[in-house]
Amino acid sequence: MTASQEPPAQTRSARQRMAAAWRSGPLAVRNYRLLTAGQFTSTLGDYCYAVALPWLVLTTHGGPVLLGTVLACYGVPRVLMISVGGMLTDKIGARALMLTADVARCVLVAVLAVLATRHVASLAALGPLATLIGAGEGLFLPASYTIMPSLLESDQLAAGNSFYYAALQAGALLGPALGGALVATVGSGPAFAVDAGSFAVSALTLAFLPRRRAKAVSARQEKAANTVKDTSANGGGGKLGVFDLLRRSRAMQVVVMMIIVANLTSGGLSQVALPSLAHARYGAAGYGALLACLAAGGVVGTLLAARTKGLRKPADVAALAFVMQAVAMCLVPYLGGEVGAAVAMFVFGGCNGLGNVIWNTAGQKWTPPYLLGRIMALMLTCALGTFPLSVALTGILVHHIGPTLFFPIAGAVVGAAMLGGLTQKEYRDFGTVQPDGTYLLAGLKGLNKPVTESAAPTTAMSGTEVGTDATGH
Repeated sequence: MTASQEPPAQTRSARQRMAAAWRSGPLAVRNYRLLTAGQFTSTLGDYCYAVALPWLVLTTHGGPVLLGTVLACYGVPRVLMISVGGMLTDKIGARALMLTADVARCVLVAVLAVLATRHVASLAALGPLATLIGAGEGLFLPASYTIMPSLLESDQLAAGNSFYYAALQAGALLGPALGGALVATVGSGPAFAVDAGSFAVSALTLAFLPRRRAKAVSARQEKAANTVKDTSANGGGGKLGVFDLLRRSRAMQVVVMMIIVANLTSGGLSQVALPSLAHARYGAAGYGALLACLAAGGVVGTLLAARTKGLRKPADVAALAFVMQAVAMCLVPYLGGEVGAAVAMFVFGGCNGLGNVIWNTAGQKWTPPYLLGRIMALMLTCALGTFPLSVALTGILVHHIGPTLFFPIAGAVVGAAMLGGLTQKEYRDFGTVQPDGTYLLAGLKGLNKPVTESAAPTTAMSGTEVGTDATGH
């Protein structure tokens, strides 16, 4: 090859960086690639379901009341089963629970596909199926948030979470288009069938993950279990429970309050205020464009989070990202039309994706491994449990003041929650790496020892293969 035919230096450098990331980063781990591919496929199917269900109900003369009732049948058990999912995750392992939930939902959605092809859309038919599917989702969610530390080393978690959530965001970006095309061309039944197939793919990828943990993982888990002890005044020597941690950790209390306050407005904003604003100003196509920009921003934000593994104060950076999200939230109706709103939604999604990855990674490192499932279940319950109240309050406010004024109100609430958290030293220390390389349980009164990085339920085998979940399933 002559000099003129050689690729530019910038191109060679980019290729080298990509090759290095593939060889040494989370993408080098076979189990991580399996999990990410399976969940990307499952997310595509989820959005096919999200398009097909309302279309099935509304095109069979079911009406909005039936649709709302079916959605409630899905949503209520999902929230109620999250805490059960957290306990089961810590008991039987994330992989086993995710696999079971996916197999069950594959069967249930396949039945739904059969009903859709026969144009059956009664509450008696859809209600029980939606209830069981929602319960399966509730069991699945805590496990999906806790499996990553069992697949990757601690220093790979930031990049691993980043690529993983970027894949989910990409699925959220592509899924509605796929679902809409399927429903428009062949109907709701095939769209449900695609969702059932996506659960089958996810279950297959989980089945290929190792069922047994390596001995090194067992030793580290044993060390972690012996590190975190209840050193309260009564002299008890048992492990801390989730409510002990919540009662005694100021950081945990602040995080819970921040999640509740922020989600009281953000849930209603996305599901009520945003479609109301789009309906009044931009039309259906404009609404779709805003959602696409939100998802695209989420992809960019989660990918940017891959470069945050060395943060000394991850909680501070996450909170500041959410403050920027709140600013973008305030500006959505005021930037001069659909293009300005789309830019604001892109920034909104990017900051949300960045903050969530940083926060989740810090939580995975901060939390004692044997409590990870229950702690993540608590966080998810706080976030999803506020949703019914959020949409109800937003509906009332939008009815009285309109969607335009709601955006700055919601942004001010989210921003105040994040800035309030930053005033608390215990929150600012959340996920902070100590000089000796440990992760201190910030704000936990009476805890004598930090949780070391080696306490995370991870181990490398031959440089690429990694142990499975904390209990070895």
